[in-house]
Amino acid sequence: MLNLRGALTAMITPFNGGKLDEARLREQIEYQIACGIDGLVPVGTTGESPTVDFAEHEKIIRITVETAAKRVPVIAGTGANATTEALELHRFAKDVGADACLSVNPYYNKPTQEGLYRHFMTLADKIDLPIVLYNIPGRTGITMTPPTVARLAQNKLFIAIKEATGSLDIATEIRTLCDITIVSGDDSLTLPLMSIGATGVISVLSNLMPAEVAKLAKLAETQKYTEAAALHRRLFPLTKALFVDGNPVGIKAAMKLAGRDTGDLRLPLWEASEGARKQLATEMIKLGILR
Repeated sequence: MLNLRGALTAMITPFNGGKLDEARLREQIEYQIACGIDGLVPVGTTGESPTVDFAEHEKIIRITVETAAKRVPVIAGTGANATTEALELHRFAKDVGADACLSVNPYYNKPTQEGLYRHFMTLADKIDLPIVLYNIPGRTGITMTPPTVARLAQNKLFIAIKEATGSLDIATEIRTLCDITIVSGDDSLTLPLMSIGATGVISVLSNLMPAEVAKLAKLAETQKYTEAAALHRRLFPLTKALFVDGNPVGIKAAMKLAGRDTGDLRLPLWEASEGARKQLATEMIKLGILR
């Protein structure tokens, strides 16, 4: 069974003229692997999954799996707010060889805890593919509670949870109830979460700085907390600046500033404001990314 740890990149989806930029996607994958990232997570929040159509969604997964070629694990974003749609994407990810899927809590319709449990168990019952749960109430409008996580964790296919509630208490309660792997869903909380038992991060920042994020995760994993804390503090201002205008607006702006343009955003997302770009540039200069 896949053992998630270290730094995994929540990948940007590159567009060119409104269409998927397949060449740039492949280039991004090669860059991430060359820089020592521990895994790739395409078509999640950072990958603008709400605005890609089904054919594009499947193509992004296929290209990532084929290009990674088992050099690093691919955890394909397959979440949806309709169980039937999530099941279709889940099945596709398995068929093309993804190592696992990232499945977000169904958004907008705000199911009960029993509804969440039955949604995810339907996926596990029908498709034999490891599942990383994704708890991000700021996006979905619903929080999966620790008892529900523990209930799902009794099934071996639920291998991890991406914890993006922003709550150390929730992560701690999950850890007291079950032994499911926890990975951080917030770059700013990677070190705090790893100090209480998380094994790594699914990172936005690593699109831009994969080697540094991988180093932070390795330092925390090996309990070199003094060095890890110093690196955490160094990266923290840029991490916060990435979210001034939301994600992936900030990271796409930062990539453009760094000369690694990933193209357009899809409406209703829009380009970063002048203030956000200036803040990003300031922090990137401090880190030596810009001159």
